[in-house]
Amino acid sequence: MLTHGDIKKVLHAKRKRFLMNTNASVKTINQKIEHVWKSQEEQRQKLYREYSQQFLTLFLEWDMGVQKTKEEEEKLANLFREQQKIFQQARIVQSQRLKKIKNVYGQLLKSMEELEKDHEHLLTDEQSKVRQEMAKLQNKIMLEAQQQELAMVRKSLQSLLF
Repeated sequence: MLTHGDIKKVLHAKRKRFLMNTNASVKTINQKIEHVWKSQEEQRQKLYREYSQQFLTLFLEWDMGVQKTKEEEEKLANLFREQQKIFQQARIVQSQRLKKIKNVYGQLLKSMEELEKDHEHLLTDEQSKVRQEMAKLQNKIMLEAQQQELAMVRKSLQSLLF
């Protein structure tokens, strides 16, 4: 039969084995957890590195694209401003040409009016001269006709008298 001291020894031995087994199990579990944690951490780090590199590359490409877009936008803005200046200058030149055309047209109308007046005066003067010439000619013809008549009358008188 087992004595109280024997039971204590047996219980103490069982307790010691139980604690050793528990400690060994806890140690093994901790090692497994630590191994799993390290493995997961390594996988996370690896994943982080892979995607970090991809993101970094993509962000750099994106940033370069944005910079290039800004540069192109600036170039287009400059071209637009240059075109705007060219159109404004062309509009000014066309406006000046239109004013010149209007001025020249106005001068043409004025010159034509003056020429028409000059022609009217010239025509009137010429008509007056023609009338005077016709009057002189008519007087001359009348005078000649009178002289011829006188000459005929004289001849007739002379032939009657002599």
